Amino acid sequence: MTRHAQLIATGSYRPAIEVTNDDLRARFPEHREFIDKMEQSTGIRSRWHAPEDWATSDLALHASRQALERAGRRPEDVDLILLGTDSPDYITPATSVVLQHKLGAVNAGTFDIGCACASFPTGIATAAGWLAANPSMRTVLVVGAYLMHKLADPDDPMIFFYGDGAAAAVLEPGDEPGFLAAAVQADGSYHRHWGIFAGGTAEPANLDAVREGRTRVRMLERYPPEVNREGWQRLVRRLAADAGFALDEIALVIFTQVRKPTIEEVMGDLGLPMSRTHTIMEHTGYTGSACIGMALHDALETRSLAPGDLVVLIGSGVGYNQAGVALRLRETFRGGRR
Repeated sequence: MTRHAQLIATGSYRPAIEVTNDDLRARFPEHREFIDKMEQSTGIRSRWHAPEDWATSDLALHASRQALERAGRRPEDVDLILLGTDSPDYITPATSVVLQHKLGAVNAGTFDIGCACASFPTGIATAAGWLAANPSMRTVLVVGAYLMHKLADPDDPMIFFYGDGAAAAVLEPGDEPGFLAAAVQADGSYHRHWGIFAGGTAEPANLDAVREGRTRVRMLERYPPEVNREGWQRLVRRLAADAGFALDEIALVIFTQVRKPTIEEVMGDLGLPMSRTHTIMEHTGYTGSACIGMALHDALETRSLAPGDLVVLIGSGVGYNQAGVALRLRETFRGGRR
């Protein structure tokens, strides 16, 4: 019998320290025009930061506990933890193994997924493959977490984008298909556009790198707008073709939460009304590797979705990497409005 991955429950965590755009205008009076422009072009009006003594695994811990509680599972029940982030606790070891320890998931194996903000849908697809291929595996925890504000230059107004947060999803096998399809694409020619360019093997951390800001996240060149506008809809159409559904069957499609006007453009290109997507960047900022999971959790909590509804997740991360998955909600899902 085929083992199909099904979404059982989700969790989300937003830390307690709010930083509004007005806070940033007061902090960067010489950059008020830039902040006004970013507010208009992204839709972001606020973001939330974790305490300075927190690490990414601390955010992940809160979201994971909520997802497991809603699934009716204990940490000891988890067989595998997949954690996606590009703001890890350490270069090595993996942040997923730190989460495993903090969570008390003593029976779980772990690994990190490192495709930046495409990591959450990639994690869902990876979990589906592990569940399909391993009859003894039952519970997989997929986590996306982001604490990029700590890796940014506090004097750089680009900190406008960075909100902290985490999301988690519990997947288990079932008889009916929950996971339907995955699609990926990438273009490594953009790998120097946005990133942290010192601290790895290309340039180990050194005094010059620290002094010149290369151990901090920085944007060196903007991405062309067509990277997301064209790339996102290409992934949605590929998922529809591979899984055999029509675009108008999609009940909910979630995109990377970085720029609301781009989401509006893509929904128009797909011929779908904005009522079939969901955005949270207005009040969370850009939460990177966590944003798709956070937006999914929020949508499931606030919308009336039902078993059989088709959900599509499309992620886009620096490098660049893009990934998408298509899921059907099943009766096994625990949480959200019904």
